[in-house]
Amino acid sequence: MTTYLPALIILVALLALELGYFQIADRFNIIDKPNHRSSHTSVTIRGGGIIFSLAAMISFFCFGFAFPYFMLGLVLISLISFLDDIFTLNNKVRLSIHLIAVLLMFYQWGLFGLAWYWIPFALIFVIGTINAYNFMDGINGITGGYSLMAVATLYYINEKVISFTSSNLLITIALSLLVFNFFNFRKKAKCFAGDVGSVSIAFIIVFLIGQLIIQTENFNYILLLLFYGLDAVSTIAFRLIRKENIFEAHRSHFYQYLANQLKWNHLIVSGLYMLIQLLINLLLIFLVGNHLWSALLLLGASGFLFLTVRFATEGKERLFHLKS
Repeated sequence: MTTYLPALIILVALLALELGYFQIADRFNIIDKPNHRSSHTSVTIRGGGIIFSLAAMISFFCFGFAFPYFMLGLVLISLISFLDDIFTLNNKVRLSIHLIAVLLMFYQWGLFGLAWYWIPFALIFVIGTINAYNFMDGINGITGGYSLMAVATLYYINEKVISFTSSNLLITIALSLLVFNFFNFRKKAKCFAGDVGSVSIAFIIVFLIGQLIIQTENFNYILLLLFYGLDAVSTIAFRLIRKENIFEAHRSHFYQYLANQLKWNHLIVSGLYMLIQLLINLLLIFLVGNHLWSALLLLGASGFLFLTVRFATEGKERLFHLKS
């Protein structure tokens, strides 16, 4: 994608595909109705995040058929997630497809050529991140905005620090995020990502970060998703302390507290998460680099500040005792 014209053509094509999906979703009643766990109050089209996997497919067919096993895994996990948006699928079926997709990603990485103990480590990281992304998709703008920040950072690293993946793939995914954000990053969203969106963009970003880590042998790049990780992991920990079922739907994340209890504007909360992760990314690229102790210091300081803010705003009673 050496000129602006191909990017513009792809942007227009992605916009047309998203608008076409809206027509299909409206016809077949693929909508999200608010309930007691929702952070929104109006009926909205579900599954707008299908544009992310469509963008990856455009990149695959237009720019040299790169990463075929990853693409097959993405198609599988996107398809099962889209079906899960429409129907309630059997958990065993859904998890089986997720596992197959993740193993295809591992094969694309060349992970099976390494020592066996990397497989369980990678499974925990990949499956944990995908689920965290899915759980964090709860207010307008947060998935699209945070993901755009991640992809933009990865593009900068690919262009200015070390080449580790296809720039065409990064640009195409970024364009799909711009299209999605146009309809979602607003006070009254036109569409939500749905499972197909949150799961597929998580799958894509994890694949890209995995490529970067393998290329550089620098695990510090996991911190490119640090702020989501802090919210997700701390929320799971507090729910376990309260003896809640962590697999049940809830509104216990910090971003949900800000949006629902404190009534902050969704876009302010989403923007705050983007801004904080941007700051972390800048520190990671320009100060931390491949220094392990610096990364641990960044992790520890970020975790301490995040928990301090959570306790100051939510209070011990809510975090330790109250059910969501």
